[in-house]
Amino acid sequence: MPMFISDAFLAFRETVSPQPVFALGVLLAGGWLLGTLAEKAGVPSITGFILAGMLLGPKMAGMVHYDLNDKLQTVTGIAIAVVAVLIGTQLNIPRLRRIGKAMVTITVFQLFGTFLLVFAALAAVGILPLQASMVLAAIATATSPTATVAIVRNLRARGDFIDHLYGAIPLDDAGCIFLFAGVAAYFSGFVSTGAGSVPESVVHFSTEIAGSAVLGIAAGLLVRRAASRRESSNSVYIVSLGVVCMMTALAGAFHLSPLLAGMTAGAVVATSRTLGRNVIEGLERLSPPLYAVFFAVAGTELDPGVFGHMPVVALGAIYIVARAAGKYSGVWLGAKVAGSEVGIRRYLGLAMMPHSGISVGLLLYVQSSPAFRAMGHGVTSMVVSVVLMSVFVNELVGPVLSKLAVSRGSSTERNR
Repeated sequence: MPMFISDAFLAFRETVSPQPVFALGVLLAGGWLLGTLAEKAGVPSITGFILAGMLLGPKMAGMVHYDLNDKLQTVTGIAIAVVAVLIGTQLNIPRLRRIGKAMVTITVFQLFGTFLLVFAALAAVGILPLQASMVLAAIATATSPTATVAIVRNLRARGDFIDHLYGAIPLDDAGCIFLFAGVAAYFSGFVSTGAGSVPESVVHFSTEIAGSAVLGIAAGLLVRRAASRRESSNSVYIVSLGVVCMMTALAGAFHLSPLLAGMTAGAVVATSRTLGRNVIEGLERLSPPLYAVFFAVAGTELDPGVFGHMPVVALGAIYIVARAAGKYSGVWLGAKVAGSEVGIRRYLGLAMMPHSGISVGLLLYVQSSPAFRAMGHGVTSMVVSVVLMSVFVNELVGPVLSKLAVSRGSSTERNR
C-alpha cells in the first residue's frame, strides 16, 4: 500500500473509530457481510459476526476504538435481556411440569461433572494453585445462551429437544452463579484480605439472585399490565422493548443479573398465552440486529495474542477439552438417569458449548474482588487469559456445534 494511502487510512481511522455510532454501523455492515459468507459456507452466521468484530476491533484493523467497549455494553446488555425474556417465555408451567424433574437431574450432573473434570485436569497439571483451578472450574460451568437461542430462531426449531434446551440454559446459568458463589465464599472465608466472611459472601450472591428475580417479576407484571391495554402489535412491541430497556438499566445500576431478571420476566409474561405470543413476536423483530451487534462486539474483545504464550495455550487447551468433556458426559449421564430420549442424550450436550456472557462477567468479578486478587497478579492474569482463550475458541466453534445439535436433535424427534 502506498505511503500516502496508508497515512490517509490511519488518519481516517483515528477520526471515525472513537465514534460509537460509526462503530455500530461498521459492526452491523461487517457482521452482515461475513455472516452471509459464513452461511454460504455452511457455518452459522453468528461465527461470521464474531469474526467481523475481531477483524474490525482494536486488536486488528482498529476500526472500532478500544475505548468503545463500555459504551457498546448498553446494546449488548439489551441483547442479553431480550434473549433472556425469550427464553423465559418458554418456561411456562405445563412445560416445566413435564420436563422439570429431568432438567434438574441433567443440570446437576452437567454442572458438577464439568466442575470436577476441569478442576481435576488443571490440578493434575500443577501449573496453577488449587484455588485458581477451582475458580476456573466454576467459571467453566457457564453456558452462553445467546448463540444457541439465535440458532434455534434461525432454524425455527420446535419440539421436545428445544424444550429441554430452553430449560437447560437458565438452570445451568443459575447453577453456575450458585457454584461460583460457593467458591467466592471459600475465598472470602479462608483468604485474609478484609473482603468479608463466608456468610457475607453468600448473602451478597443470594441477594443478587433474589433481587434479579424480584426485578424480573416486576418487569413481567408491568409488561402484562401495559401490553394488555394495547390492541395493536406495534404497541405491544414498543411497551415490551421499553420495559426491557428499563429492566436492563436497573439491573446494571443495582448490580443484578439482566439474564436472570429477563428470564423471570419472560416466565411471568408467558402465564398469559396470548400476551406471551404477542411479546415474542414483537421482540423477535428486534433480534436480528441485536444478535449481530452482540456477537460483533464480543468479537472485538477477542485477542489472538493469547495464543502467543505457551503456558496459556497449554492450560487453555486442557480447560477447553475438559470443559467440553464435562458438559457432554454430564448431560449424557443426567439424561440417562432421567430416562430422556436418545436424541437429548446424544445432542443436548453439544448445544451447551458456547462460553461467553456470564463467564466474562465472572472474570470481571475475579479481577475486581480483593479476595481473588490475593492469588497474585500473575495467577489472576493467567486465569483471565485461559478463560478468554476458551471464549475465543468456543465462540467460533460453539455455534457450529449448536447448529449441529439443534438440527440433529430436532430431526431425531421427527423420525420417531
